[in-house]
Amino acid sequence: MNKQDYMNTWVQEPPLDYSFRSIHIIQDLVNEEPRTGLRPLKRSKSGKSLTQSLWLNNNVLNDLRDFNQVASKLLKHPENLAWIDLSFNDLTSIDPVLTTFFNLSVLYLHGNSIQRLGEVNKLAVLPRLRSLTLHGNPMEEEKGYRVPGSVEMPPGSP
Repeated sequence: MNKQDYMNTWVQEPPLDYSFRSIHIIQDLVNEEPRTGLRPLKRSKSGKSLTQSLWLNNNVLNDLRDFNQVASKLLKHPENLAWIDLSFNDLTSIDPVLTTFFNLSVLYLHGNSIQRLGEVNKLAVLPRLRSLTLHGNPMEEEKGYRVPGSVEMPPGSP
């Protein structure tokens, strides 16, 4: 099976779900058990998850310090992350670490505390980003928030 076939298989895997865990710092994920869903998580021989989705919504994260290191401990192939849900946390900015996941196609950031609309420009380097949620952030009050073309998005974005 080639790498593309593996990637397609991982997309179908259930997410690694740490939602509603009252997590304050990313490093706590290493010692936290993910939520169980209807389908069991598939893991590699080393015990790392074989998913492309990481759900961290409804926690109390205010930064993503050490996100890359923690993702490497939890996921067999963190470079293939396609979906990250960080909605309903306490993030005040879009951490540049998110721009290192070039396969990211879905990023949920709604319900945070992101102040500046200009933060979104950081995500322009993500070639596969197709779905981005930002509603429920203070940036909604900035002039131009809902104006098409007010924020530079990656080519091919909706």
